[in-house]
Amino acid sequence: MLAFVYKSLKKADTYVYLAGRDAFDCLPDALRTQLGALQFVLEVALTSQRTLARVDPVVVRNNLQARGFHVQFPPTMADPMSDDWGTDA
Repeated sequence: MLAFVYKSLKKADTYVYLAGRDAFDCLPDALRTQLGALQFVLEVALTSQRTLARVDPVVVRNNLQARGFHVQFPPTMADPMSDDWGTDA
């Protein structure tokens, strides 16, 4: 399965995977408004051997088949003060 990846020019580190090139009609209007303009960045074959940096390719394939799109949001940053530092203080 091919996926066409676009980055949001409005939301940093937010990417949209589409089942078809420039097939923006499948995106809900509210999502299109939030993402703003989208710029094509990559065409990728989502084979069973494919790994992706920040998302499970199986989830992407399932969303593309069910909805025609998948949105990859920026990673959330954990609060470093909430970690156990291993001290008794």
